[in-house]
Amino acid sequence: MTAIQTGAGIVELTFQHLLPAKFDSPAARVQLLANGLQESGFLTRQQDNGPARSYWQMEQGGGIHWTLINKTTGPYARTACSLRAVAPIESDVYAAFLSDDLLACVFARLLLWADPSPLPQLGDEADAFMLYLATWNPGAYARGDAGQRAEIEARFFRNYAAAVQAVRGH
Repeated sequence: MTAIQTGAGIVELTFQHLLPAKFDSPAARVQLLANGLQESGFLTRQQDNGPARSYWQMEQGGGIHWTLINKTTGPYARTACSLRAVAPIESDVYAAFLSDDLLACVFARLLLWADPSPLPQLGDEADAFMLYLATWNPGAYARGDAGQRAEIEARFFRNYAAAVQAVRGH
């Protein structure tokens, strides 16, 4: 399987088994795939030289914490934890992210859902990149110089195009 096939399979199973239908759309699938490709390439669940885990590279005190405590995402996160037999406690979810790709995908989707902006329309790579920056807050982008930021943006656009192709071909 290719990386995009791995990610697409995880996203498919997550929407089939763990989240209500209102969370599923082609735009949501594309954004999840693009973000996963950007963060890990669907190759590693542990960040190199960093604390983030899962294919979506979420941190215990960041996205995991926020998703669990948020009044709109918390109930869905706790339900998914229950379905996956994981205590809805930051440290337990963080530990589970090393092996539970479906739970990680739920948290990634909920992080996107909590953003007040609507999901970008398919093909709107600029808005998709802005949503990625707003919800994932990647440190490499924030710390990078203009050349590094341009490289990160170009890589995202390539990942986004691959995600659109994968979802449209599905």
